[in-house]
Amino acid sequence: MTDRKENLLRVKERIAESARLSDRQPDDVTLIAVSKTFPSSAITELASYGQIDFGENKVQELVSKHQLIGNEYANHPILWHFIGHLQRNKAKDIVGHCNLFHALDSSRLARALDTRLKHAGQQLDCLIQVNVSGEASKFGLEPTEVDAFLDEIAEFSHVRIRGFMTLASPSPDAERVRPQFARLRHVLEASLDRLLPDSRPILSMGMSGDFHVAIEEGATHVRVGSAVFGPRSYGMTK
Repeated sequence: MTDRKENLLRVKERIAESARLSDRQPDDVTLIAVSKTFPSSAITELASYGQIDFGENKVQELVSKHQLIGNEYANHPILWHFIGHLQRNKAKDIVGHCNLFHALDSSRLARALDTRLKHAGQQLDCLIQVNVSGEASKFGLEPTEVDAFLDEIAEFSHVRIRGFMTLASPSPDAERVRPQFARLRHVLEASLDRLLPDSRPILSMGMSGDFHVAIEEGATHVRVGSAVFGPRSYGMTK
């Protein structure tokens, strides 16, 4: 068994354990393997083990890997997530290359995406990024801004709002960021009637060091990189 296969199984076991602790089913939680900086061969390796969801945070890297691998490998489906900050002038570039965009944070970006999607005859599932830590260095809306933001973007029919995403504060103690995950859950609970109807609401939160706590607080999607792929090497290769 390869190191990555062992890592994948270990992370999935931890996800299942955390789900059970919160009276949920393991299948309620989607593991997004964050493949940024790793070569396409690392993605196809995990795909051959049955991993479906992969996350990228750079537009060029997402597009390059999607063009190379596509939406299926060895009869396994592949779903692409764009989890990084997106500038308006690059909104056109992700259209057709991702299944879920995690970082919608302004009405101007929503408008740019909606325009491009309309021209392409497509819709895109999106999450609103919320800054629950209060850190000035992080992108995202304040929790108190979410309701008005949903009003602002209601006209954009090609941008389908499925839920929310956050980046918790970095901490060696995952318990310290539990209140931040709970805060995003409260945002979701207050907005359920404003999201895409007849679809499962999404809470994207938790990474390698704290995803178990995020799941206990309601995460439906966790973004895990190094715990699955191993140590990250910067300088992307195809």
